[in-house]
Amino acid sequence: MDNQSIRIRLKAFDYRLIDASTKLIVETAKKTGAIVKGPIPLPVKKERTTVLTSPHKDKDARDQYEIRTYKRLMDIVEPTDKTVDALMKLDLSSGVDVQISLS
Repeated sequence: MDNQSIRIRLKAFDYRLIDASTKLIVETAKKTGAIVKGPIPLPVKKERTTVLTSPHKDKDARDQYEIRTYKRLMDIVEPTDKTVDALMKLDLSSGVDVQISLS
């Protein structure tokens, strides 16, 4: 693959799943002879929601919930055909969203 690179964006709610997936992708790409840049941790998105717990009054009684979205970015420079085949055969956990783009 001449002068192409593969950009992989990973997104998950659990940082342990995303770290395990990035480690697996990096190991697979390096075994096939590709150069890997990353994983680069992107900013964590925190969504907070406040819910009133009492049914009628008591505005002071509230629960707060938070969900964090973790993101990682990786570039695979000069991938070979073996690299692409190996990445297509990877079985990542279901809690990780993977976006792959060629440039």
